[in-house]
Amino acid sequence: MGARIAIVGTGAVGGYAGAHMARAGEDVTFVDFWPENVETMRKKGLKISHLKDVPEFTVPVKALHITELQHVTKEAPFDIVFVCTKSYDTAWATAMIKQYMAPNAYVVSLQNCINEETIAGIVGWGKTLGAIASSITVDLCEPGHVRRASGKKGAGHTVFRVGEVHGRITDRAKEITRLVALADSALTTENLWGERWSKLVANAMGNGVSASTGLVTKDILTDDGLRNFTARLGSEAIRVGQALGYTLEEIHHLDPEVIAKAGEGDAKARAHYDEHRLAEVKKAGGGEHRPSMGQDMVKGRRTEIEYLNGFVCDKAKDVGIATPANAALTDIVKRVEKGELKPDKKHILALRMN
Repeated sequence: MGARIAIVGTGAVGGYAGAHMARAGEDVTFVDFWPENVETMRKKGLKISHLKDVPEFTVPVKALHITELQHVTKEAPFDIVFVCTKSYDTAWATAMIKQYMAPNAYVVSLQNCINEETIAGIVGWGKTLGAIASSITVDLCEPGHVRRASGKKGAGHTVFRVGEVHGRITDRAKEITRLVALADSALTTENLWGERWSKLVANAMGNGVSASTGLVTKDILTDDGLRNFTARLGSEAIRVGQALGYTLEEIHHLDPEVIAKAGEGDAKARAHYDEHRLAEVKKAGGGEHRPSMGQDMVKGRRTEIEYLNGFVCDKAKDVGIATPANAALTDIVKRVEKGELKPDKKHILALRMN
């Protein structure tokens, strides 16, 4: 028999990857906290659609409300668990699913932020892996329906990167790579922490800006002040990651050093950064996607700002690096989230940090 797989948190990324696994015949159980999402999946299946080039499909799936998870004790335990929740739900979701795991089972963090340490604190480092979904541009647009604002990346860009916390290539890391590759291109990496921090930088550059302004990526990048501010955010985060000893990968298909110098005011790097980011949004459909934190703000949900830009600030203190842009954005997003401010680009432009 194949491995029993649990997807805890059937949001955009978990739903997208898990639907492709289910479609390929893998034994997948979706566990979610949104009742309407679970009921829709039960009655109609899980629908996956793309902006272009990929036919829509709907796959029948097994979906459980969290209140029904106790019934798993009557079945075989899970062998592989993908935690796909928001970062602030990681600890309790991992603790919840732990008791339904087989003795040799393990947990994969398929999330935006860096949550491996939280997961390892509950199940142990030996049962913890990480997986990054890079530039996947998906959203749970309605119950039981994940929409991707592009086609598949394929050979043009590796979407999923899977790694062990110790950096060695293992059979189980290869197995997770095989599973996520059912959705799109994937690789097994020896540089999980570098990949993680690079993904964190990319998210820190766009998510909070969208949440605080109400704008989609295209409108952010075509505004000179906001685009320059994204470089400043990225520069601070890159310098922190380097100080922590991480080997960073490409970010937005740019050498991290280009972004870092652009944010620090280097004219040549700034010109390169501007040209590259503006070229991205000139492509068909480029930049039309609303980043996940912007989606959360529109839906009235709690954001992950403390686990993105706030996390950068926290780690910066350990290495003695100032991160004023990330700190300011964290504060703005929190105030918008609480209703003290309305989303508006003036909050960022008034900082004059660009």
